[in-house]
Formats: sequence, structure tokens, C-alpha cells
Amino acid sequence: MQRIFSFYRDGFAGMTTGRTLWKIIVIKLLILFGVIRLFFMPDVLVEHYKSDAEKATHVMDALTRAVPAVTGAAVNIKKGGK
Repeated sequence: MQRIFSFYRDGFAGMTTGRTLWKIIVIKLLILFGVIRLFFMPDVLVEHYKSDAEKATHVMDALTRAVPAVTGAAVNIKKGGK
């Protein structure tokens, strides 16, 4: 375990171009997960439900809602062709 840690520690300490690339990666991740989330992922539960109990009930209903099973392509076709 110590050899693995020292391998990575020495590798990151000796980087020159890699440091700049890691900074770019971190900035890009902050933009992706921080800024974009604010604009494109609104908190729907806060907008539609006032109490925690209402939010919990909605989530439970959404997770446990029965979905009709589709058994084949002919599910919605009437018998007899009419």
C-alpha cells in the first residue's frame, strides 16, 4: 500500500504539463456540476410541495407506481381487424 501511495505522490509531484491539465479538468467539472445544475435542473419537489411529508409521499408513489406490462407488439390491436 505504501508503494502505491508513494508512486502516485511522486508522479503528481513531478508533473509540469499534467498539473495544468488537472486544473482544467477540475474547472470543467465545477462548471458542469455547479453552474449548469443551477440553470437546467430545478428542484421540482420544492416548487410543488410545501412539507417534507408531501415530498416523501410523492416520491414513494412515484417509485411504487404500478406500470402496465407490455407483453408484445399486438397489445393494442383489436381482434378481427376492425
